[in-house]
Amino acid sequence: MGTIIEAKEFSYCYPRRDNQVLKDLNFSIEEGEFIAIMGRNGAGKSTLCQALDGVIPHLHGGTVWGDIIVDGLNTQEVEVADMAQKIGIVLEDPEAQLFTTRVDDEMAFGIENLCLPREEIIKRIAWATKVVRLEGYSDREPTALSGGQKQRCAIAATLAMKPKIMVLDEPTSQLDPIGTYEVFDVIKSLKEEYGMTILITTHKSEHIAQYADRIMVMEEGKIVAFDTPQVIFRDARLLSHVAVRPPQVSSLAGYLNSNGQNIKREDFPILVEEAEEMIRSLMGGKKDGQ
Repeated sequence: MGTIIEAKEFSYCYPRRDNQVLKDLNFSIEEGEFIAIMGRNGAGKSTLCQALDGVIPHLHGGTVWGDIIVDGLNTQEVEVADMAQKIGIVLEDPEAQLFTTRVDDEMAFGIENLCLPREEIIKRIAWATKVVRLEGYSDREPTALSGGQKQRCAIAATLAMKPKIMVLDEPTSQLDPIGTYEVFDVIKSLKEEYGMTILITTHKSEHIAQYADRIMVMEEGKIVAFDTPQVIFRDARLLSHVAVRPPQVSSLAGYLNSNGQNIKREDFPILVEEAEEMIRSLMGGKKDGQ
């Protein structure tokens, strides 16, 4: 395992605008990492996602400074179609990505454009269908699927191209809790079972606390923090500044502290299991019913 994504002094300005949307970004991501990109709306998260696969600047134009290297390729020197074989992007609105009349056709569209043999296309569709758990839906119209199923179908269509990296831009923002769980469960399996590098923009702190290796926090086009969930979600001053909501169990610890409990910041829970342990400790180790 080594570095698979690296940004070097990367900045970007959209056409006919004076202000930089991304400013002096320097970071590296290791192969197989699960990275969450968080920050308030307008912080530059979606723009960064588009820069990672070369949509910026190849399709949107604008001015670029510095470089982003993805699996050895400079995004400014390689066409978007070629980058698509390295990095796949899933957008916020699944409706905007699904345009065929069958789930199987949706998954086949991208890989057909790679001019692969028919047998390989069939094999990849079957594999992607299994990964996102949509077996039995091959002939279903994508528009007839539930929200979570639509997003999983969009993920499968990208996954069938077998990129090394998946970038998901707010993939659960329009989903209910069940759909959100379904999508995050698939994303988790992509990392743990298939070793894919995952980058996701999201506001779902509870899920990120559970799954992410590191969190990149953005504010006004800059990276203001890049560390583990344990470090980021326990930094109340940072979270308040960038308008990122901590996990509810961390907020609970803060509330208890403000009401007389003495919980050290480094002991604030970010997972439910940690909160359970904290509460039992505050109760003197008592268990339910005692």
